[in-house]
Order: sequence, then structure tokens, then C-alpha cells
Amino acid sequence: MADLDSKQRKSLPAEVFGLPAERKYPMPDKAHAADAKARAAAMVKLHKLSKGQEAQIDAKADRILGEK
Repeated sequence: MADLDSKQRKSLPAEVFGLPAERKYPMPDKAHAADAKARAAAMVKLHKLSKGQEAQIDAKADRILGEK
């Protein structure tokens, strides 16, 4: 997966993020989408993310990955 530096991340539009209001979980490509799903699941287990937020991230990632 290609790394995003801070300049690249700041230049991304809000709709590219799994949580656009917070600009968290960027998904500019399939690799980042797959990583966002994994990270979201891990954060739910640590009680740092709600199940609803995870579902929002997963739905966005699934669209990018071409999954149902």
C-alpha cells in the first residue's frame, strides 16, 4: 500500500474518507479501503470506535473494493 504523507492526505476530498466529518480512514484506493476495514474492526475491539462507525467504514470500503 502506498503511504499518504500529510500533504497528500490534506488534499483528499472529504468524501474519500470512511468517516468524512472527522477526516479519518482515508480510502483513495483499494489497498487503503482494505486497510480501513481491518483498522476499524481493531478499533471496535478496543472500544475506540462504535459498531455504527465501523459499519459506515465497511460500507464505503466495500463499494471501493467492489464487494456487496
